[in-house]
Amino acid sequence: MKQVLPIQTGSKTKESPFLGRLIVLTGPSGVGKGTLLHALLKRHPELYYSVSVTTRSPRLGEINGENYYFISRTKFEQLVSQGEFLEWAEFAGNYYGTPREAVLNQVHSGKLVVLEIELKGARQIRASFPSALSIFVLPPSLKELENRIRGRGQDSEEAIALRLRRAEEEIQAAGEFDVQIVNDDLENALKDIEVKLFD
Repeated sequence: MKQVLPIQTGSKTKESPFLGRLIVLTGPSGVGKGTLLHALLKRHPELYYSVSVTTRSPRLGEINGENYYFISRTKFEQLVSQGEFLEWAEFAGNYYGTPREAVLNQVHSGKLVVLEIELKGARQIRASFPSALSIFVLPPSLKELENRIRGRGQDSEEAIALRLRRAEEEIQAAGEFDVQIVNDDLENALKDIEVKLFD
């Protein structure tokens, strides 16, 4: 795939204190990526969060256009064929993707753009945009990860077992990423991310 995005170009401008850059946040399901991202955006409203598109059903309290754009599989596949995604992947029987145009526009305008995506999508971004900052969020332990997944109260035993098997595989890939952060304590994990983003 041809790289069309100058992730970092030139010096900082008067219009923006940041160079435009992609920030990829990934890690196994249940590790707390969403919680970390929510807290990060609350502290740093200058960050741009790219809302992903998914074919899964909304969870309790999720809002279309805020948490995800919820669409049908048919519509998703149509968007894939039109090249509308920066990356996309299938996870746990559902499609997830990052809208291309919105992300590129924000990076070109000098924003730090944060993507919260699954491992397969994160690898696609790293391949296409090697200057993106990639952060892998790790659980303190697999047992704690299991407790968090069970605490959601949303998955069957079969689904939990599948997520845990997948998590073990994904954790093996942590070394592929620029930064590894253990989400044991939310505040400490947030500070670790902030150091990488703003120092």
